[in-house]
Order: sequence, then structure tokens, then C-alpha cells
Amino acid sequence: MRSRAAIAGVCAGLVISGAARALTLADLSNQDAVEGLKDALIQGSGRAVSQLSAADGFLGNDKVRIPLPESMKRVERALRMIGQGKQADELITSMNRAAEMAVTEARPLLVSAVKSMSVRDAKGILTGGDDAATQYFRRTTSDPLAQRFLPIVKRATARVQLAQQYNQFAGQAAQWGLVRKEDANIDEYVTRKALDGLFVVIAEQERSIRRDPMGAATTMAKKVFGAVR
Repeated sequence: MRSRAAIAGVCAGLVISGAARALTLADLSNQDAVEGLKDALIQGSGRAVSQLSAADGFLGNDKVRIPLPESMKRVERALRMIGQGKQADELITSMNRAAEMAVTEARPLLVSAVKSMSVRDAKGILTGGDDAATQYFRRTTSDPLAQRFLPIVKRATARVQLAQQYNQFAGQAAQWGLVRKEDANIDEYVTRKALDGLFVVIAEQERSIRRDPMGAATTMAKKVFGAVR
């Protein structure tokens, strides 16, 4: 009897799964589409924040680890040549730790962006490319996230003496065109790179949900993303 019940359960699951795959976006109401998308985006963005705010979330991830700016690589090499490699490593570590601390501030702003999403936004994301939701987040949250991140980054880098020397040197070098102006302040640079890293990981989560709708958190999210595959 148990064997028959198990077989019946599997068959029922296949029927339900098949029906879900047969759905198209046109079969879903606006309310269903928005609800499912919001569920999935809250899930995906939450995972991204948890991943990056963990120990070594930035420092241990080659895709988002924050190096010194390219225009400062010559300075980094010089520091290592004169035996100050430890100080350079400390600065790079502090930059990434600052990003890990700052990114915890992202969760409420990302959730707010999801909750304020219009039906038009939702349909555009569902029918858009693999990173349509990520671009929505970038467009609607970049400025407020930067405002939240910057003070946290400043507090973290203030503990590292070389960070202050970086600002003095890079500020002067920028006046001569030797360092890009946007890289001349370490706090602003780290804030920008932290945002970039956040959106990289959100994009990974988005692609994962689009490719495997059954991995979504809620039934409605599974239904909606299954319909647009």
C-alpha cells in the first residue's frame, strides 16, 4: 500500500509540475504576477545580502573582492618593494571588511524597492532579460544605498593609517591626472565597489531563480517564473 501511495504521489506531483510549466504569463493575473515576482526578489536579494555580509563575503569571493584601484597598482607594488606589503594587505583587507559591514544596510532598502514596485515594473522585469530585476534594483536603490554605505565605510577605514595616506596621495595625484578622480577618495571608492559587488551577487540570484523556478521560495514565485521560462 505504501508503494502504491508513493507512486500515486509522484504521479500527482508530475501532473502538477507539468501544469505549472504549461502556464504562460498571459494566464496569470496582474496580482499573481506581481506577488510571485516580489516573493522571488525578496528571497534573492536577501540571500545576496546574507552572502556578502558574512565573514569574507567580499574578501573571499574573487568576483567581488575589492582591490586597490588600477591607477594605484604602481603604488601598491612600490610599497611591497620597500617592505610595506603587510600595510598594503591591511588596507585591502580593511576595504573589504568595510564593504561586508556596509552591505548589511542594503536589506531594508531592497525590500522597500520591491514593495513599491508597480505592475508595469513587474511585467517589464518578468519579460525582460536575465538581469532585468537587478537593473531595476540598481536604478531605484543605488543612491540611497550609497548614502547608507558611506558612513560605515568611513568608520572602518578610519582605523587604518594607510587609508589616510592613500587619500592624501591619491588626491594630489588626481590633480595631475595620475589617478582617476573617482578613485581619489578611498571611502567613495569602496562604497562604489561595494554597490557593484552587491548587484553582481543579486544578478547571480536572479539568474538562478529564472533557470530553476522550482527553487523559488513560494508557490506563487514558482508559478510565475515557471510561466516565463
